[in-house]
Amino acid sequence: MSETTASLSAQARTAKLGAAEADGIVRCDACPVLCRIRPGRSGACARYANENGHLVRTDPVVLLHRTAEEGGRLVPFGAADWDGRALDPARTFVTGIGSGTTYPDYKPAPFIVASEHAGVETVTVVTEGIFSYCGLKVKIDTDRHLGPERAAIRAGGEEVGHVTTAEYGSQMLSIGGVRHLTGGSKKEGSVTCESMLALCSGEAVTLTIDGGHEVVVQAGRAPVVDGTPESRMRVGCGSATVGIFARQWLGHADEVIVVDDHITGVLTEHQAGRVLGMRPAGIRVRGRRSTPGRYFQVANPGIGWGGTDIADPLSLIQAIDPKTAWPGLRLLMTSTTGEHALWLVLDDDLKPVPAEMPPAVRAVVDRIGENCEPSLCTVLFVAGAGGSLRAGVTENPVLLTRSVAAGETRVTMGGAPVTVWPGGGITVMTDVTRLPGRAFGSVPTPALVAPIEFTLPRDLYARLGGHMSDVVAIGDILREVGAGARVDAWRPANPWPLPSPIRERP
Repeated sequence: MSETTASLSAQARTAKLGAAEADGIVRCDACPVLCRIRPGRSGACARYANENGHLVRTDPVVLLHRTAEEGGRLVPFGAADWDGRALDPARTFVTGIGSGTTYPDYKPAPFIVASEHAGVETVTVVTEGIFSYCGLKVKIDTDRHLGPERAAIRAGGEEVGHVTTAEYGSQMLSIGGVRHLTGGSKKEGSVTCESMLALCSGEAVTLTIDGGHEVVVQAGRAPVVDGTPESRMRVGCGSATVGIFARQWLGHADEVIVVDDHITGVLTEHQAGRVLGMRPAGIRVRGRRSTPGRYFQVANPGIGWGGTDIADPLSLIQAIDPKTAWPGLRLLMTSTTGEHALWLVLDDDLKPVPAEMPPAVRAVVDRIGENCEPSLCTVLFVAGAGGSLRAGVTENPVLLTRSVAAGETRVTMGGAPVTVWPGGGITVMTDVTRLPGRAFGSVPTPALVAPIEFTLPRDLYARLGGHMSDVVAIGDILREVGAGARVDAWRPANPWPLPSPIRERP
């Protein structure tokens, strides 16, 4: 139960919270919703419950333990009677997962952990943030067109985000943000929150794009576009593909056209073909010519060849110059992933005729596919750490902001590394797959709840106006959380957030 409520007498609690409190109902002040929870029930977020008249967390605090050598076995312990002694404090990191929040604003963080590493006294301030100002940046590795830029993205019919830019082999989506969480209808806010929580938790979410297609997004998994799983991220644009494989086609093909929604490449016109001394083929493709052998806007975006709406690649050919082309000319048309490929030979009338692809040419097409990386969905959580959260760290929040910006204070989320955006405030971004499982939660305001930790030297924490009276030694924290903690192995891919690598003790 919160300190403010717990310190009241029964009579005062009844006057403050209502007569129903006498029936064992407790008020949860972990977020602005202020649920009144009956005995044996949980609050709206399912993160706090009423156990015999006491407010308790339903999720355990998560501790991350690092073995002496990366890849070693986790120290075993008996969950029923564990008192923390099985875990070495020097190898244990207390995360914000399950720690609780700083709401209302003036409360210090739930855990302010003191430890010593390589002779440096450090403090890690541990809390869960209630993030109304948060969103997801989603990278979809696909050569296919998902929808127009700025098009609305919907989940269950509700608008939850929009399409942003197309990057090199990927389509970027923006999901969530405060305007969808709180600036629209109540249903829009709840659906947005539910969709974000599912994506942050590694679950699959089906999204539809206005004027575009349906895509199933799941962090670390291949996207599914209109029911078809993607497998390959393109090796490069059409021009880059020509440049990479030009020498390997030399002597086996007289012309190669690499179809791409952005830049379609034509080998003999391309600088690569010219440097190799290839004879001009006289085959002109549709679109706007940029530089030699590079064409823009050859077709509309789509889910066909090279991310275009082309199903028949011959429709791409605008003209064949009889003064330059010749009967028997060998033409390869391929996509930037090698998933689509067609071998053609010009007949006596200079018409392209499909033919069996020679093994040497097939080998290069296969190599294009070999050089394509697996198509994945990447989900990045982006959030701004605001005033109430920072007040739980220090009495003068601007000093914390400046310390983070200067790199003096390290920020992690569930122990995972974050990118701190330059500029004002503390805006952080992290890959959700690098956090422990079940790291995120939500409250019905609506907002997401995410762990966050600030690690810095103890003397710096004091200079920042930190809550020094609330600093507790790591050993005492481990004994306090007791058998109720969840202990996960540290992920070796994540950098250890404390000052120095852990060394084996004699």
